[in-house]
Parts: sequence; C-alpha cells; structure tokens
Amino acid sequence: MIIDSRTINSGSISSEVCIVGAGIAGITLALALERRGIATCIVESGGFRPDSHARDLNRGLNIGLPYSFADGSRSRYLGGSSNCWAGFCRPLDEEDFTARPWVPDSGWPIPRTELLRHIPEAHQMLKLGPVNYDPDFWIGAIGRRDVQHVLPNHPDVREIIAQFSPPVRMGREYRKQLAQSARISLYLHATTVELVTDSLLGRLTSVRVLTPDRRPLEITARIFILAGGGIENARLLLASNRQMPRGIGNHHDLVGRYFMDHPRLYRGRFTHGRRTHNKLFDLKYQYHNQAVAAHGVCIAGSFRLSPEVQERAQLLNAYSWLDSDFAIYEAPAINALRRIKQHALGTAPPGSRLLDSCFRAARAPHEIAMFAFVRQFHPPWLAKTCRLQIIVEPAPNPDSRIVLAQERDALGVNRVQVCWRLGELEQRTFNENFRVVSAALQSAGLTPTEPPAPFARDGWPAELEGTWHHMGTTRMHDSPRSGVVDRHCRVHELANLYVAGSSVFPTVGASFPTINLVALAARLANHVAHELSAPADLSGAPGRPSQGTGARGSGGGY
Repeated sequence: MIIDSRTINSGSISSEVCIVGAGIAGITLALALERRGIATCIVESGGFRPDSHARDLNRGLNIGLPYSFADGSRSRYLGGSSNCWAGFCRPLDEEDFTARPWVPDSGWPIPRTELLRHIPEAHQMLKLGPVNYDPDFWIGAIGRRDVQHVLPNHPDVREIIAQFSPPVRMGREYRKQLAQSARISLYLHATTVELVTDSLLGRLTSVRVLTPDRRPLEITARIFILAGGGIENARLLLASNRQMPRGIGNHHDLVGRYFMDHPRLYRGRFTHGRRTHNKLFDLKYQYHNQAVAAHGVCIAGSFRLSPEVQERAQLLNAYSWLDSDFAIYEAPAINALRRIKQHALGTAPPGSRLLDSCFRAARAPHEIAMFAFVRQFHPPWLAKTCRLQIIVEPAPNPDSRIVLAQERDALGVNRVQVCWRLGELEQRTFNENFRVVSAALQSAGLTPTEPPAPFARDGWPAELEGTWHHMGTTRMHDSPRSGVVDRHCRVHELANLYVAGSSVFPTVGASFPTINLVALAARLANHVAHELSAPADLSGAPGRPSQGTGARGSGGGY
C-alpha cells in the first residue's frame, strides 16, 4: 500500500525491513523481498511528482571541479533517478572487478560472476531484451545495411553493445504493484533525517523521519537498508552522529570519500566516409531508434580499447561514440523543449521558467517541425560531419568526496559539500582513447578534419561535464579499513544496516550504473532473506555479523 505521510499522525511504524529511498534500488529491493514473503516499509522523501520542498533538500555547495549535483541531475520523488535517465544498460566489464596495479584502490571483493548471476532479474525489472551483448548477435538480428560493424576484428579497439530500457520509470511502472501489495508499505513525503543506533549492541534500532511540516515518525525494523543514492547515503550516515560523533560507518573516515562520476568530453571532428552514417555506433542515430532494434529492444554500439591495450598503456576503462552534427539539435526552440521536459521531470536548473520555455518553443514551430523530421528520419545529407564523445572511468580517489556543510536544510539536516576531483590518469586515458580510436576510425573511412587536441597540463577544459552517476561514497571492501560496507553490502560497524545502489561500487568502469545496481539490489535481497530466516542472536539482530568484518573486537585481523 502507499501512504501519504502528511495525512497521518506522528507515531511509530514497525516492519521486518525498512528501506530508505524509493528509487531504482529501493523499489527493486522491496519487490524482490515481497516475492519472498517479507514485510517491507519504504520511506520516500518525495511524492508522485516533483515538488519544491523535496528539490530544495538536494541542494548544497560544490567545492571541487565545476559540477552540478542537485537541480538538473537528481529526481527526489517516487522512482528516483529512473525519472530522468536515458535508459543505457550494459553490465560492467571483467577488468572492472580486477585489482589493477596502476589504478590505486581498484577492484571488487566479489567476482563478476556474482553480478552476472542477477543480470537476468535486472533485465526483467528494466524491460530489456535477451541477456546477450555480442555485436554479431545484434547486427545479424537487425539485418540492415546501415547497421553494420565499423571496426571488425580491430587489434586495439573493441566494438561493444548496450541495450536501451524503454526507459522504465520505476515509480510509474511499479506504482500499481506497490499500491496493491499487502507486504509493502510505502510512505511518501517522509524524509529520513537520522539513523538511531545502539552502539553497545552494534545495531541500528530505528530511523527518525520527518514530514514536510516536521511531524515526526519513528520506524523500527529488524533490518535497515539505505537506498538514497550516492550522495544521500553518505550524507545520512555522516549526519547521524549523535551516538557516533564521526557518523555511522565512519570509524575509519571513509564515508563520503571516493566520490566518483563518469567524466565526458567531445573532441575532434570527422567527415563520414564509405561507412557513412552507421546507425549502430552514432549517438544521434542509435538513441531509442526502432531502426536499431531487434527482439523488442533498441540497442546502441560504442567502442573501447582492448584490455591488453589498457594494461600495456596503464589506462582506465573508457567508452567512445560517434555523434553526428545535426545543427537543428542546438536550435533555440529545441533547447526550450529540453527545458520543458526538465520541468516535467523536476530537473530544471535554478532560474529556468517554464512559461519562458513554452513561449520560446511556440515562437519557432518550423524549428520544432524540422527537429521532429530529423529525429525520425536522420537524413544523411543534413549531417556530413561527426564528433567523438568519450566517457572515462574515474579512478578511486579518497580526496574526491562528500562532506557535511554547516548550513542545514528545512528539516535541520546538514547540507552537503561535493568535491569532485579527477587526476592525471583520467587525462591520460582521455588522450590515449582519442588518439587510438580516432586512428581506428580513420582506417575505417572517416576523415579527421579536426584532430582531437591533447589536454593542457594545467587543468581540465571548460566543456568537461559529468554524467550524474553518483558512485563510490560507501565503497565495498572486505576490510573496514578500506571500505564502508562488506561484500554483502552490510555496514561493517553494524549488524543490521545495509547500503544499496551505486554508492557501494569500489570501482565503476565506464559502463552505466543502473543495470549493475539493480543486479546488486537483487543479490542483496537474497542475502537479506537468508539473514531473516536465520535464528536471531541475543541482541535481537538478524543472524550474526559476517566473520572478520566487524568493527568491534580486539582490533586485529585488519
């Protein structure tokens, strides 16, 4: 059932499992636990649609590289980031799980097979096609002359495939199921402001929740799971500091550190050659295009350097796309349409006025008609050149982090300061990918008219942007000295607190986080169900802490 917390009196709520956040990870967990007969309470800060109160809670201060992390990049209402994502889905690559000597703090404590075991469930949740990412399979299934290999059997550059979710808007897609469930209680307009612990017993006892008018609710459960996103998970752990002055899970000063996002840049320009306008590897042609679809799903192709090249040159992972130049995409009326869509999703930047955008779009119907024509047919004669877009894996960096600001929001919780940092390894990875991929594309018939310029040593270009993939702030590691959560996503210091979502990623590859965090959430649901079925220990906590991962004890074995 779904409850508007603004309509109920203050009081206590009890459940077997309490999930903080009804975004992609939270909804995946709740539905997976429901299938196992487990009663779940979800507390969601927003409602069914964007509102100014919830949006304001996201705001904070940027103190690192220029970076937007509030308005325009997060959706604080039912469905979370699924309300504003594009739908790209691809599992992380094998080397993303490996400890690479040239990438400090790299690697996962679990093998890739642990993730792949749950990818079929993620496919089902996200409405994807066959669990197959082989370019030959998809090119053969599509069977079009304009959907072909560009770099078949290239020694240094691999073709790779992603699938598009429709995209699934989790709040809309699963709202009816959540509302009709007898085991799920979803509380909207209920912001978690504090995690309450019993430090002697090493467990979480309750979460303190406030409605927009500051009426309190207390939720108790056997197991608690944070699923608020890469920024909010860390913020809530740090802000819950009454019993633990440094914050929960922060015994070794790791909560909020290793903040990562995928940096993105466009460089260079090419004229199309004999393989002109290949729809599979061009962002403008591939994006949710039924001409690039088979088995009921649209797909997208891109390029990456082979693992051998990455190791030889000591690089991070990176994905590259072609992006054809259609001038109409940057017309004022089309930018106004984008703003209108952002207003609908609650992601419009500060100062943007919906009425102004509507007027601007209405004044240029010819631009909108041309955009609709180009978006539908992508006539090759309108785009004779293309750019190269590259998204690079960020290296784990403890100085890239989330910290609490002195300023507090309307509910009394410290706002965040975000310090996004990138270094020489990311720069070198960009440079080498632009160089190698450009040379490979030239051999395939594309003519470089504007060679990619290498980075200056003194910093990052102004056009650098993130992709709003907030990751790494509660990283997974077997040792509490190197991670906030263990391999089961349990906070090392507490027996019954878990974290879900991309904040637990210790390294993030260049892939899109959504399908991977859904698979991890499905894996976590299995573990929680197992813990709840185990006999409770004397403290009342489910099961017992994983061996060797507790923060309490003699202090040895780390």
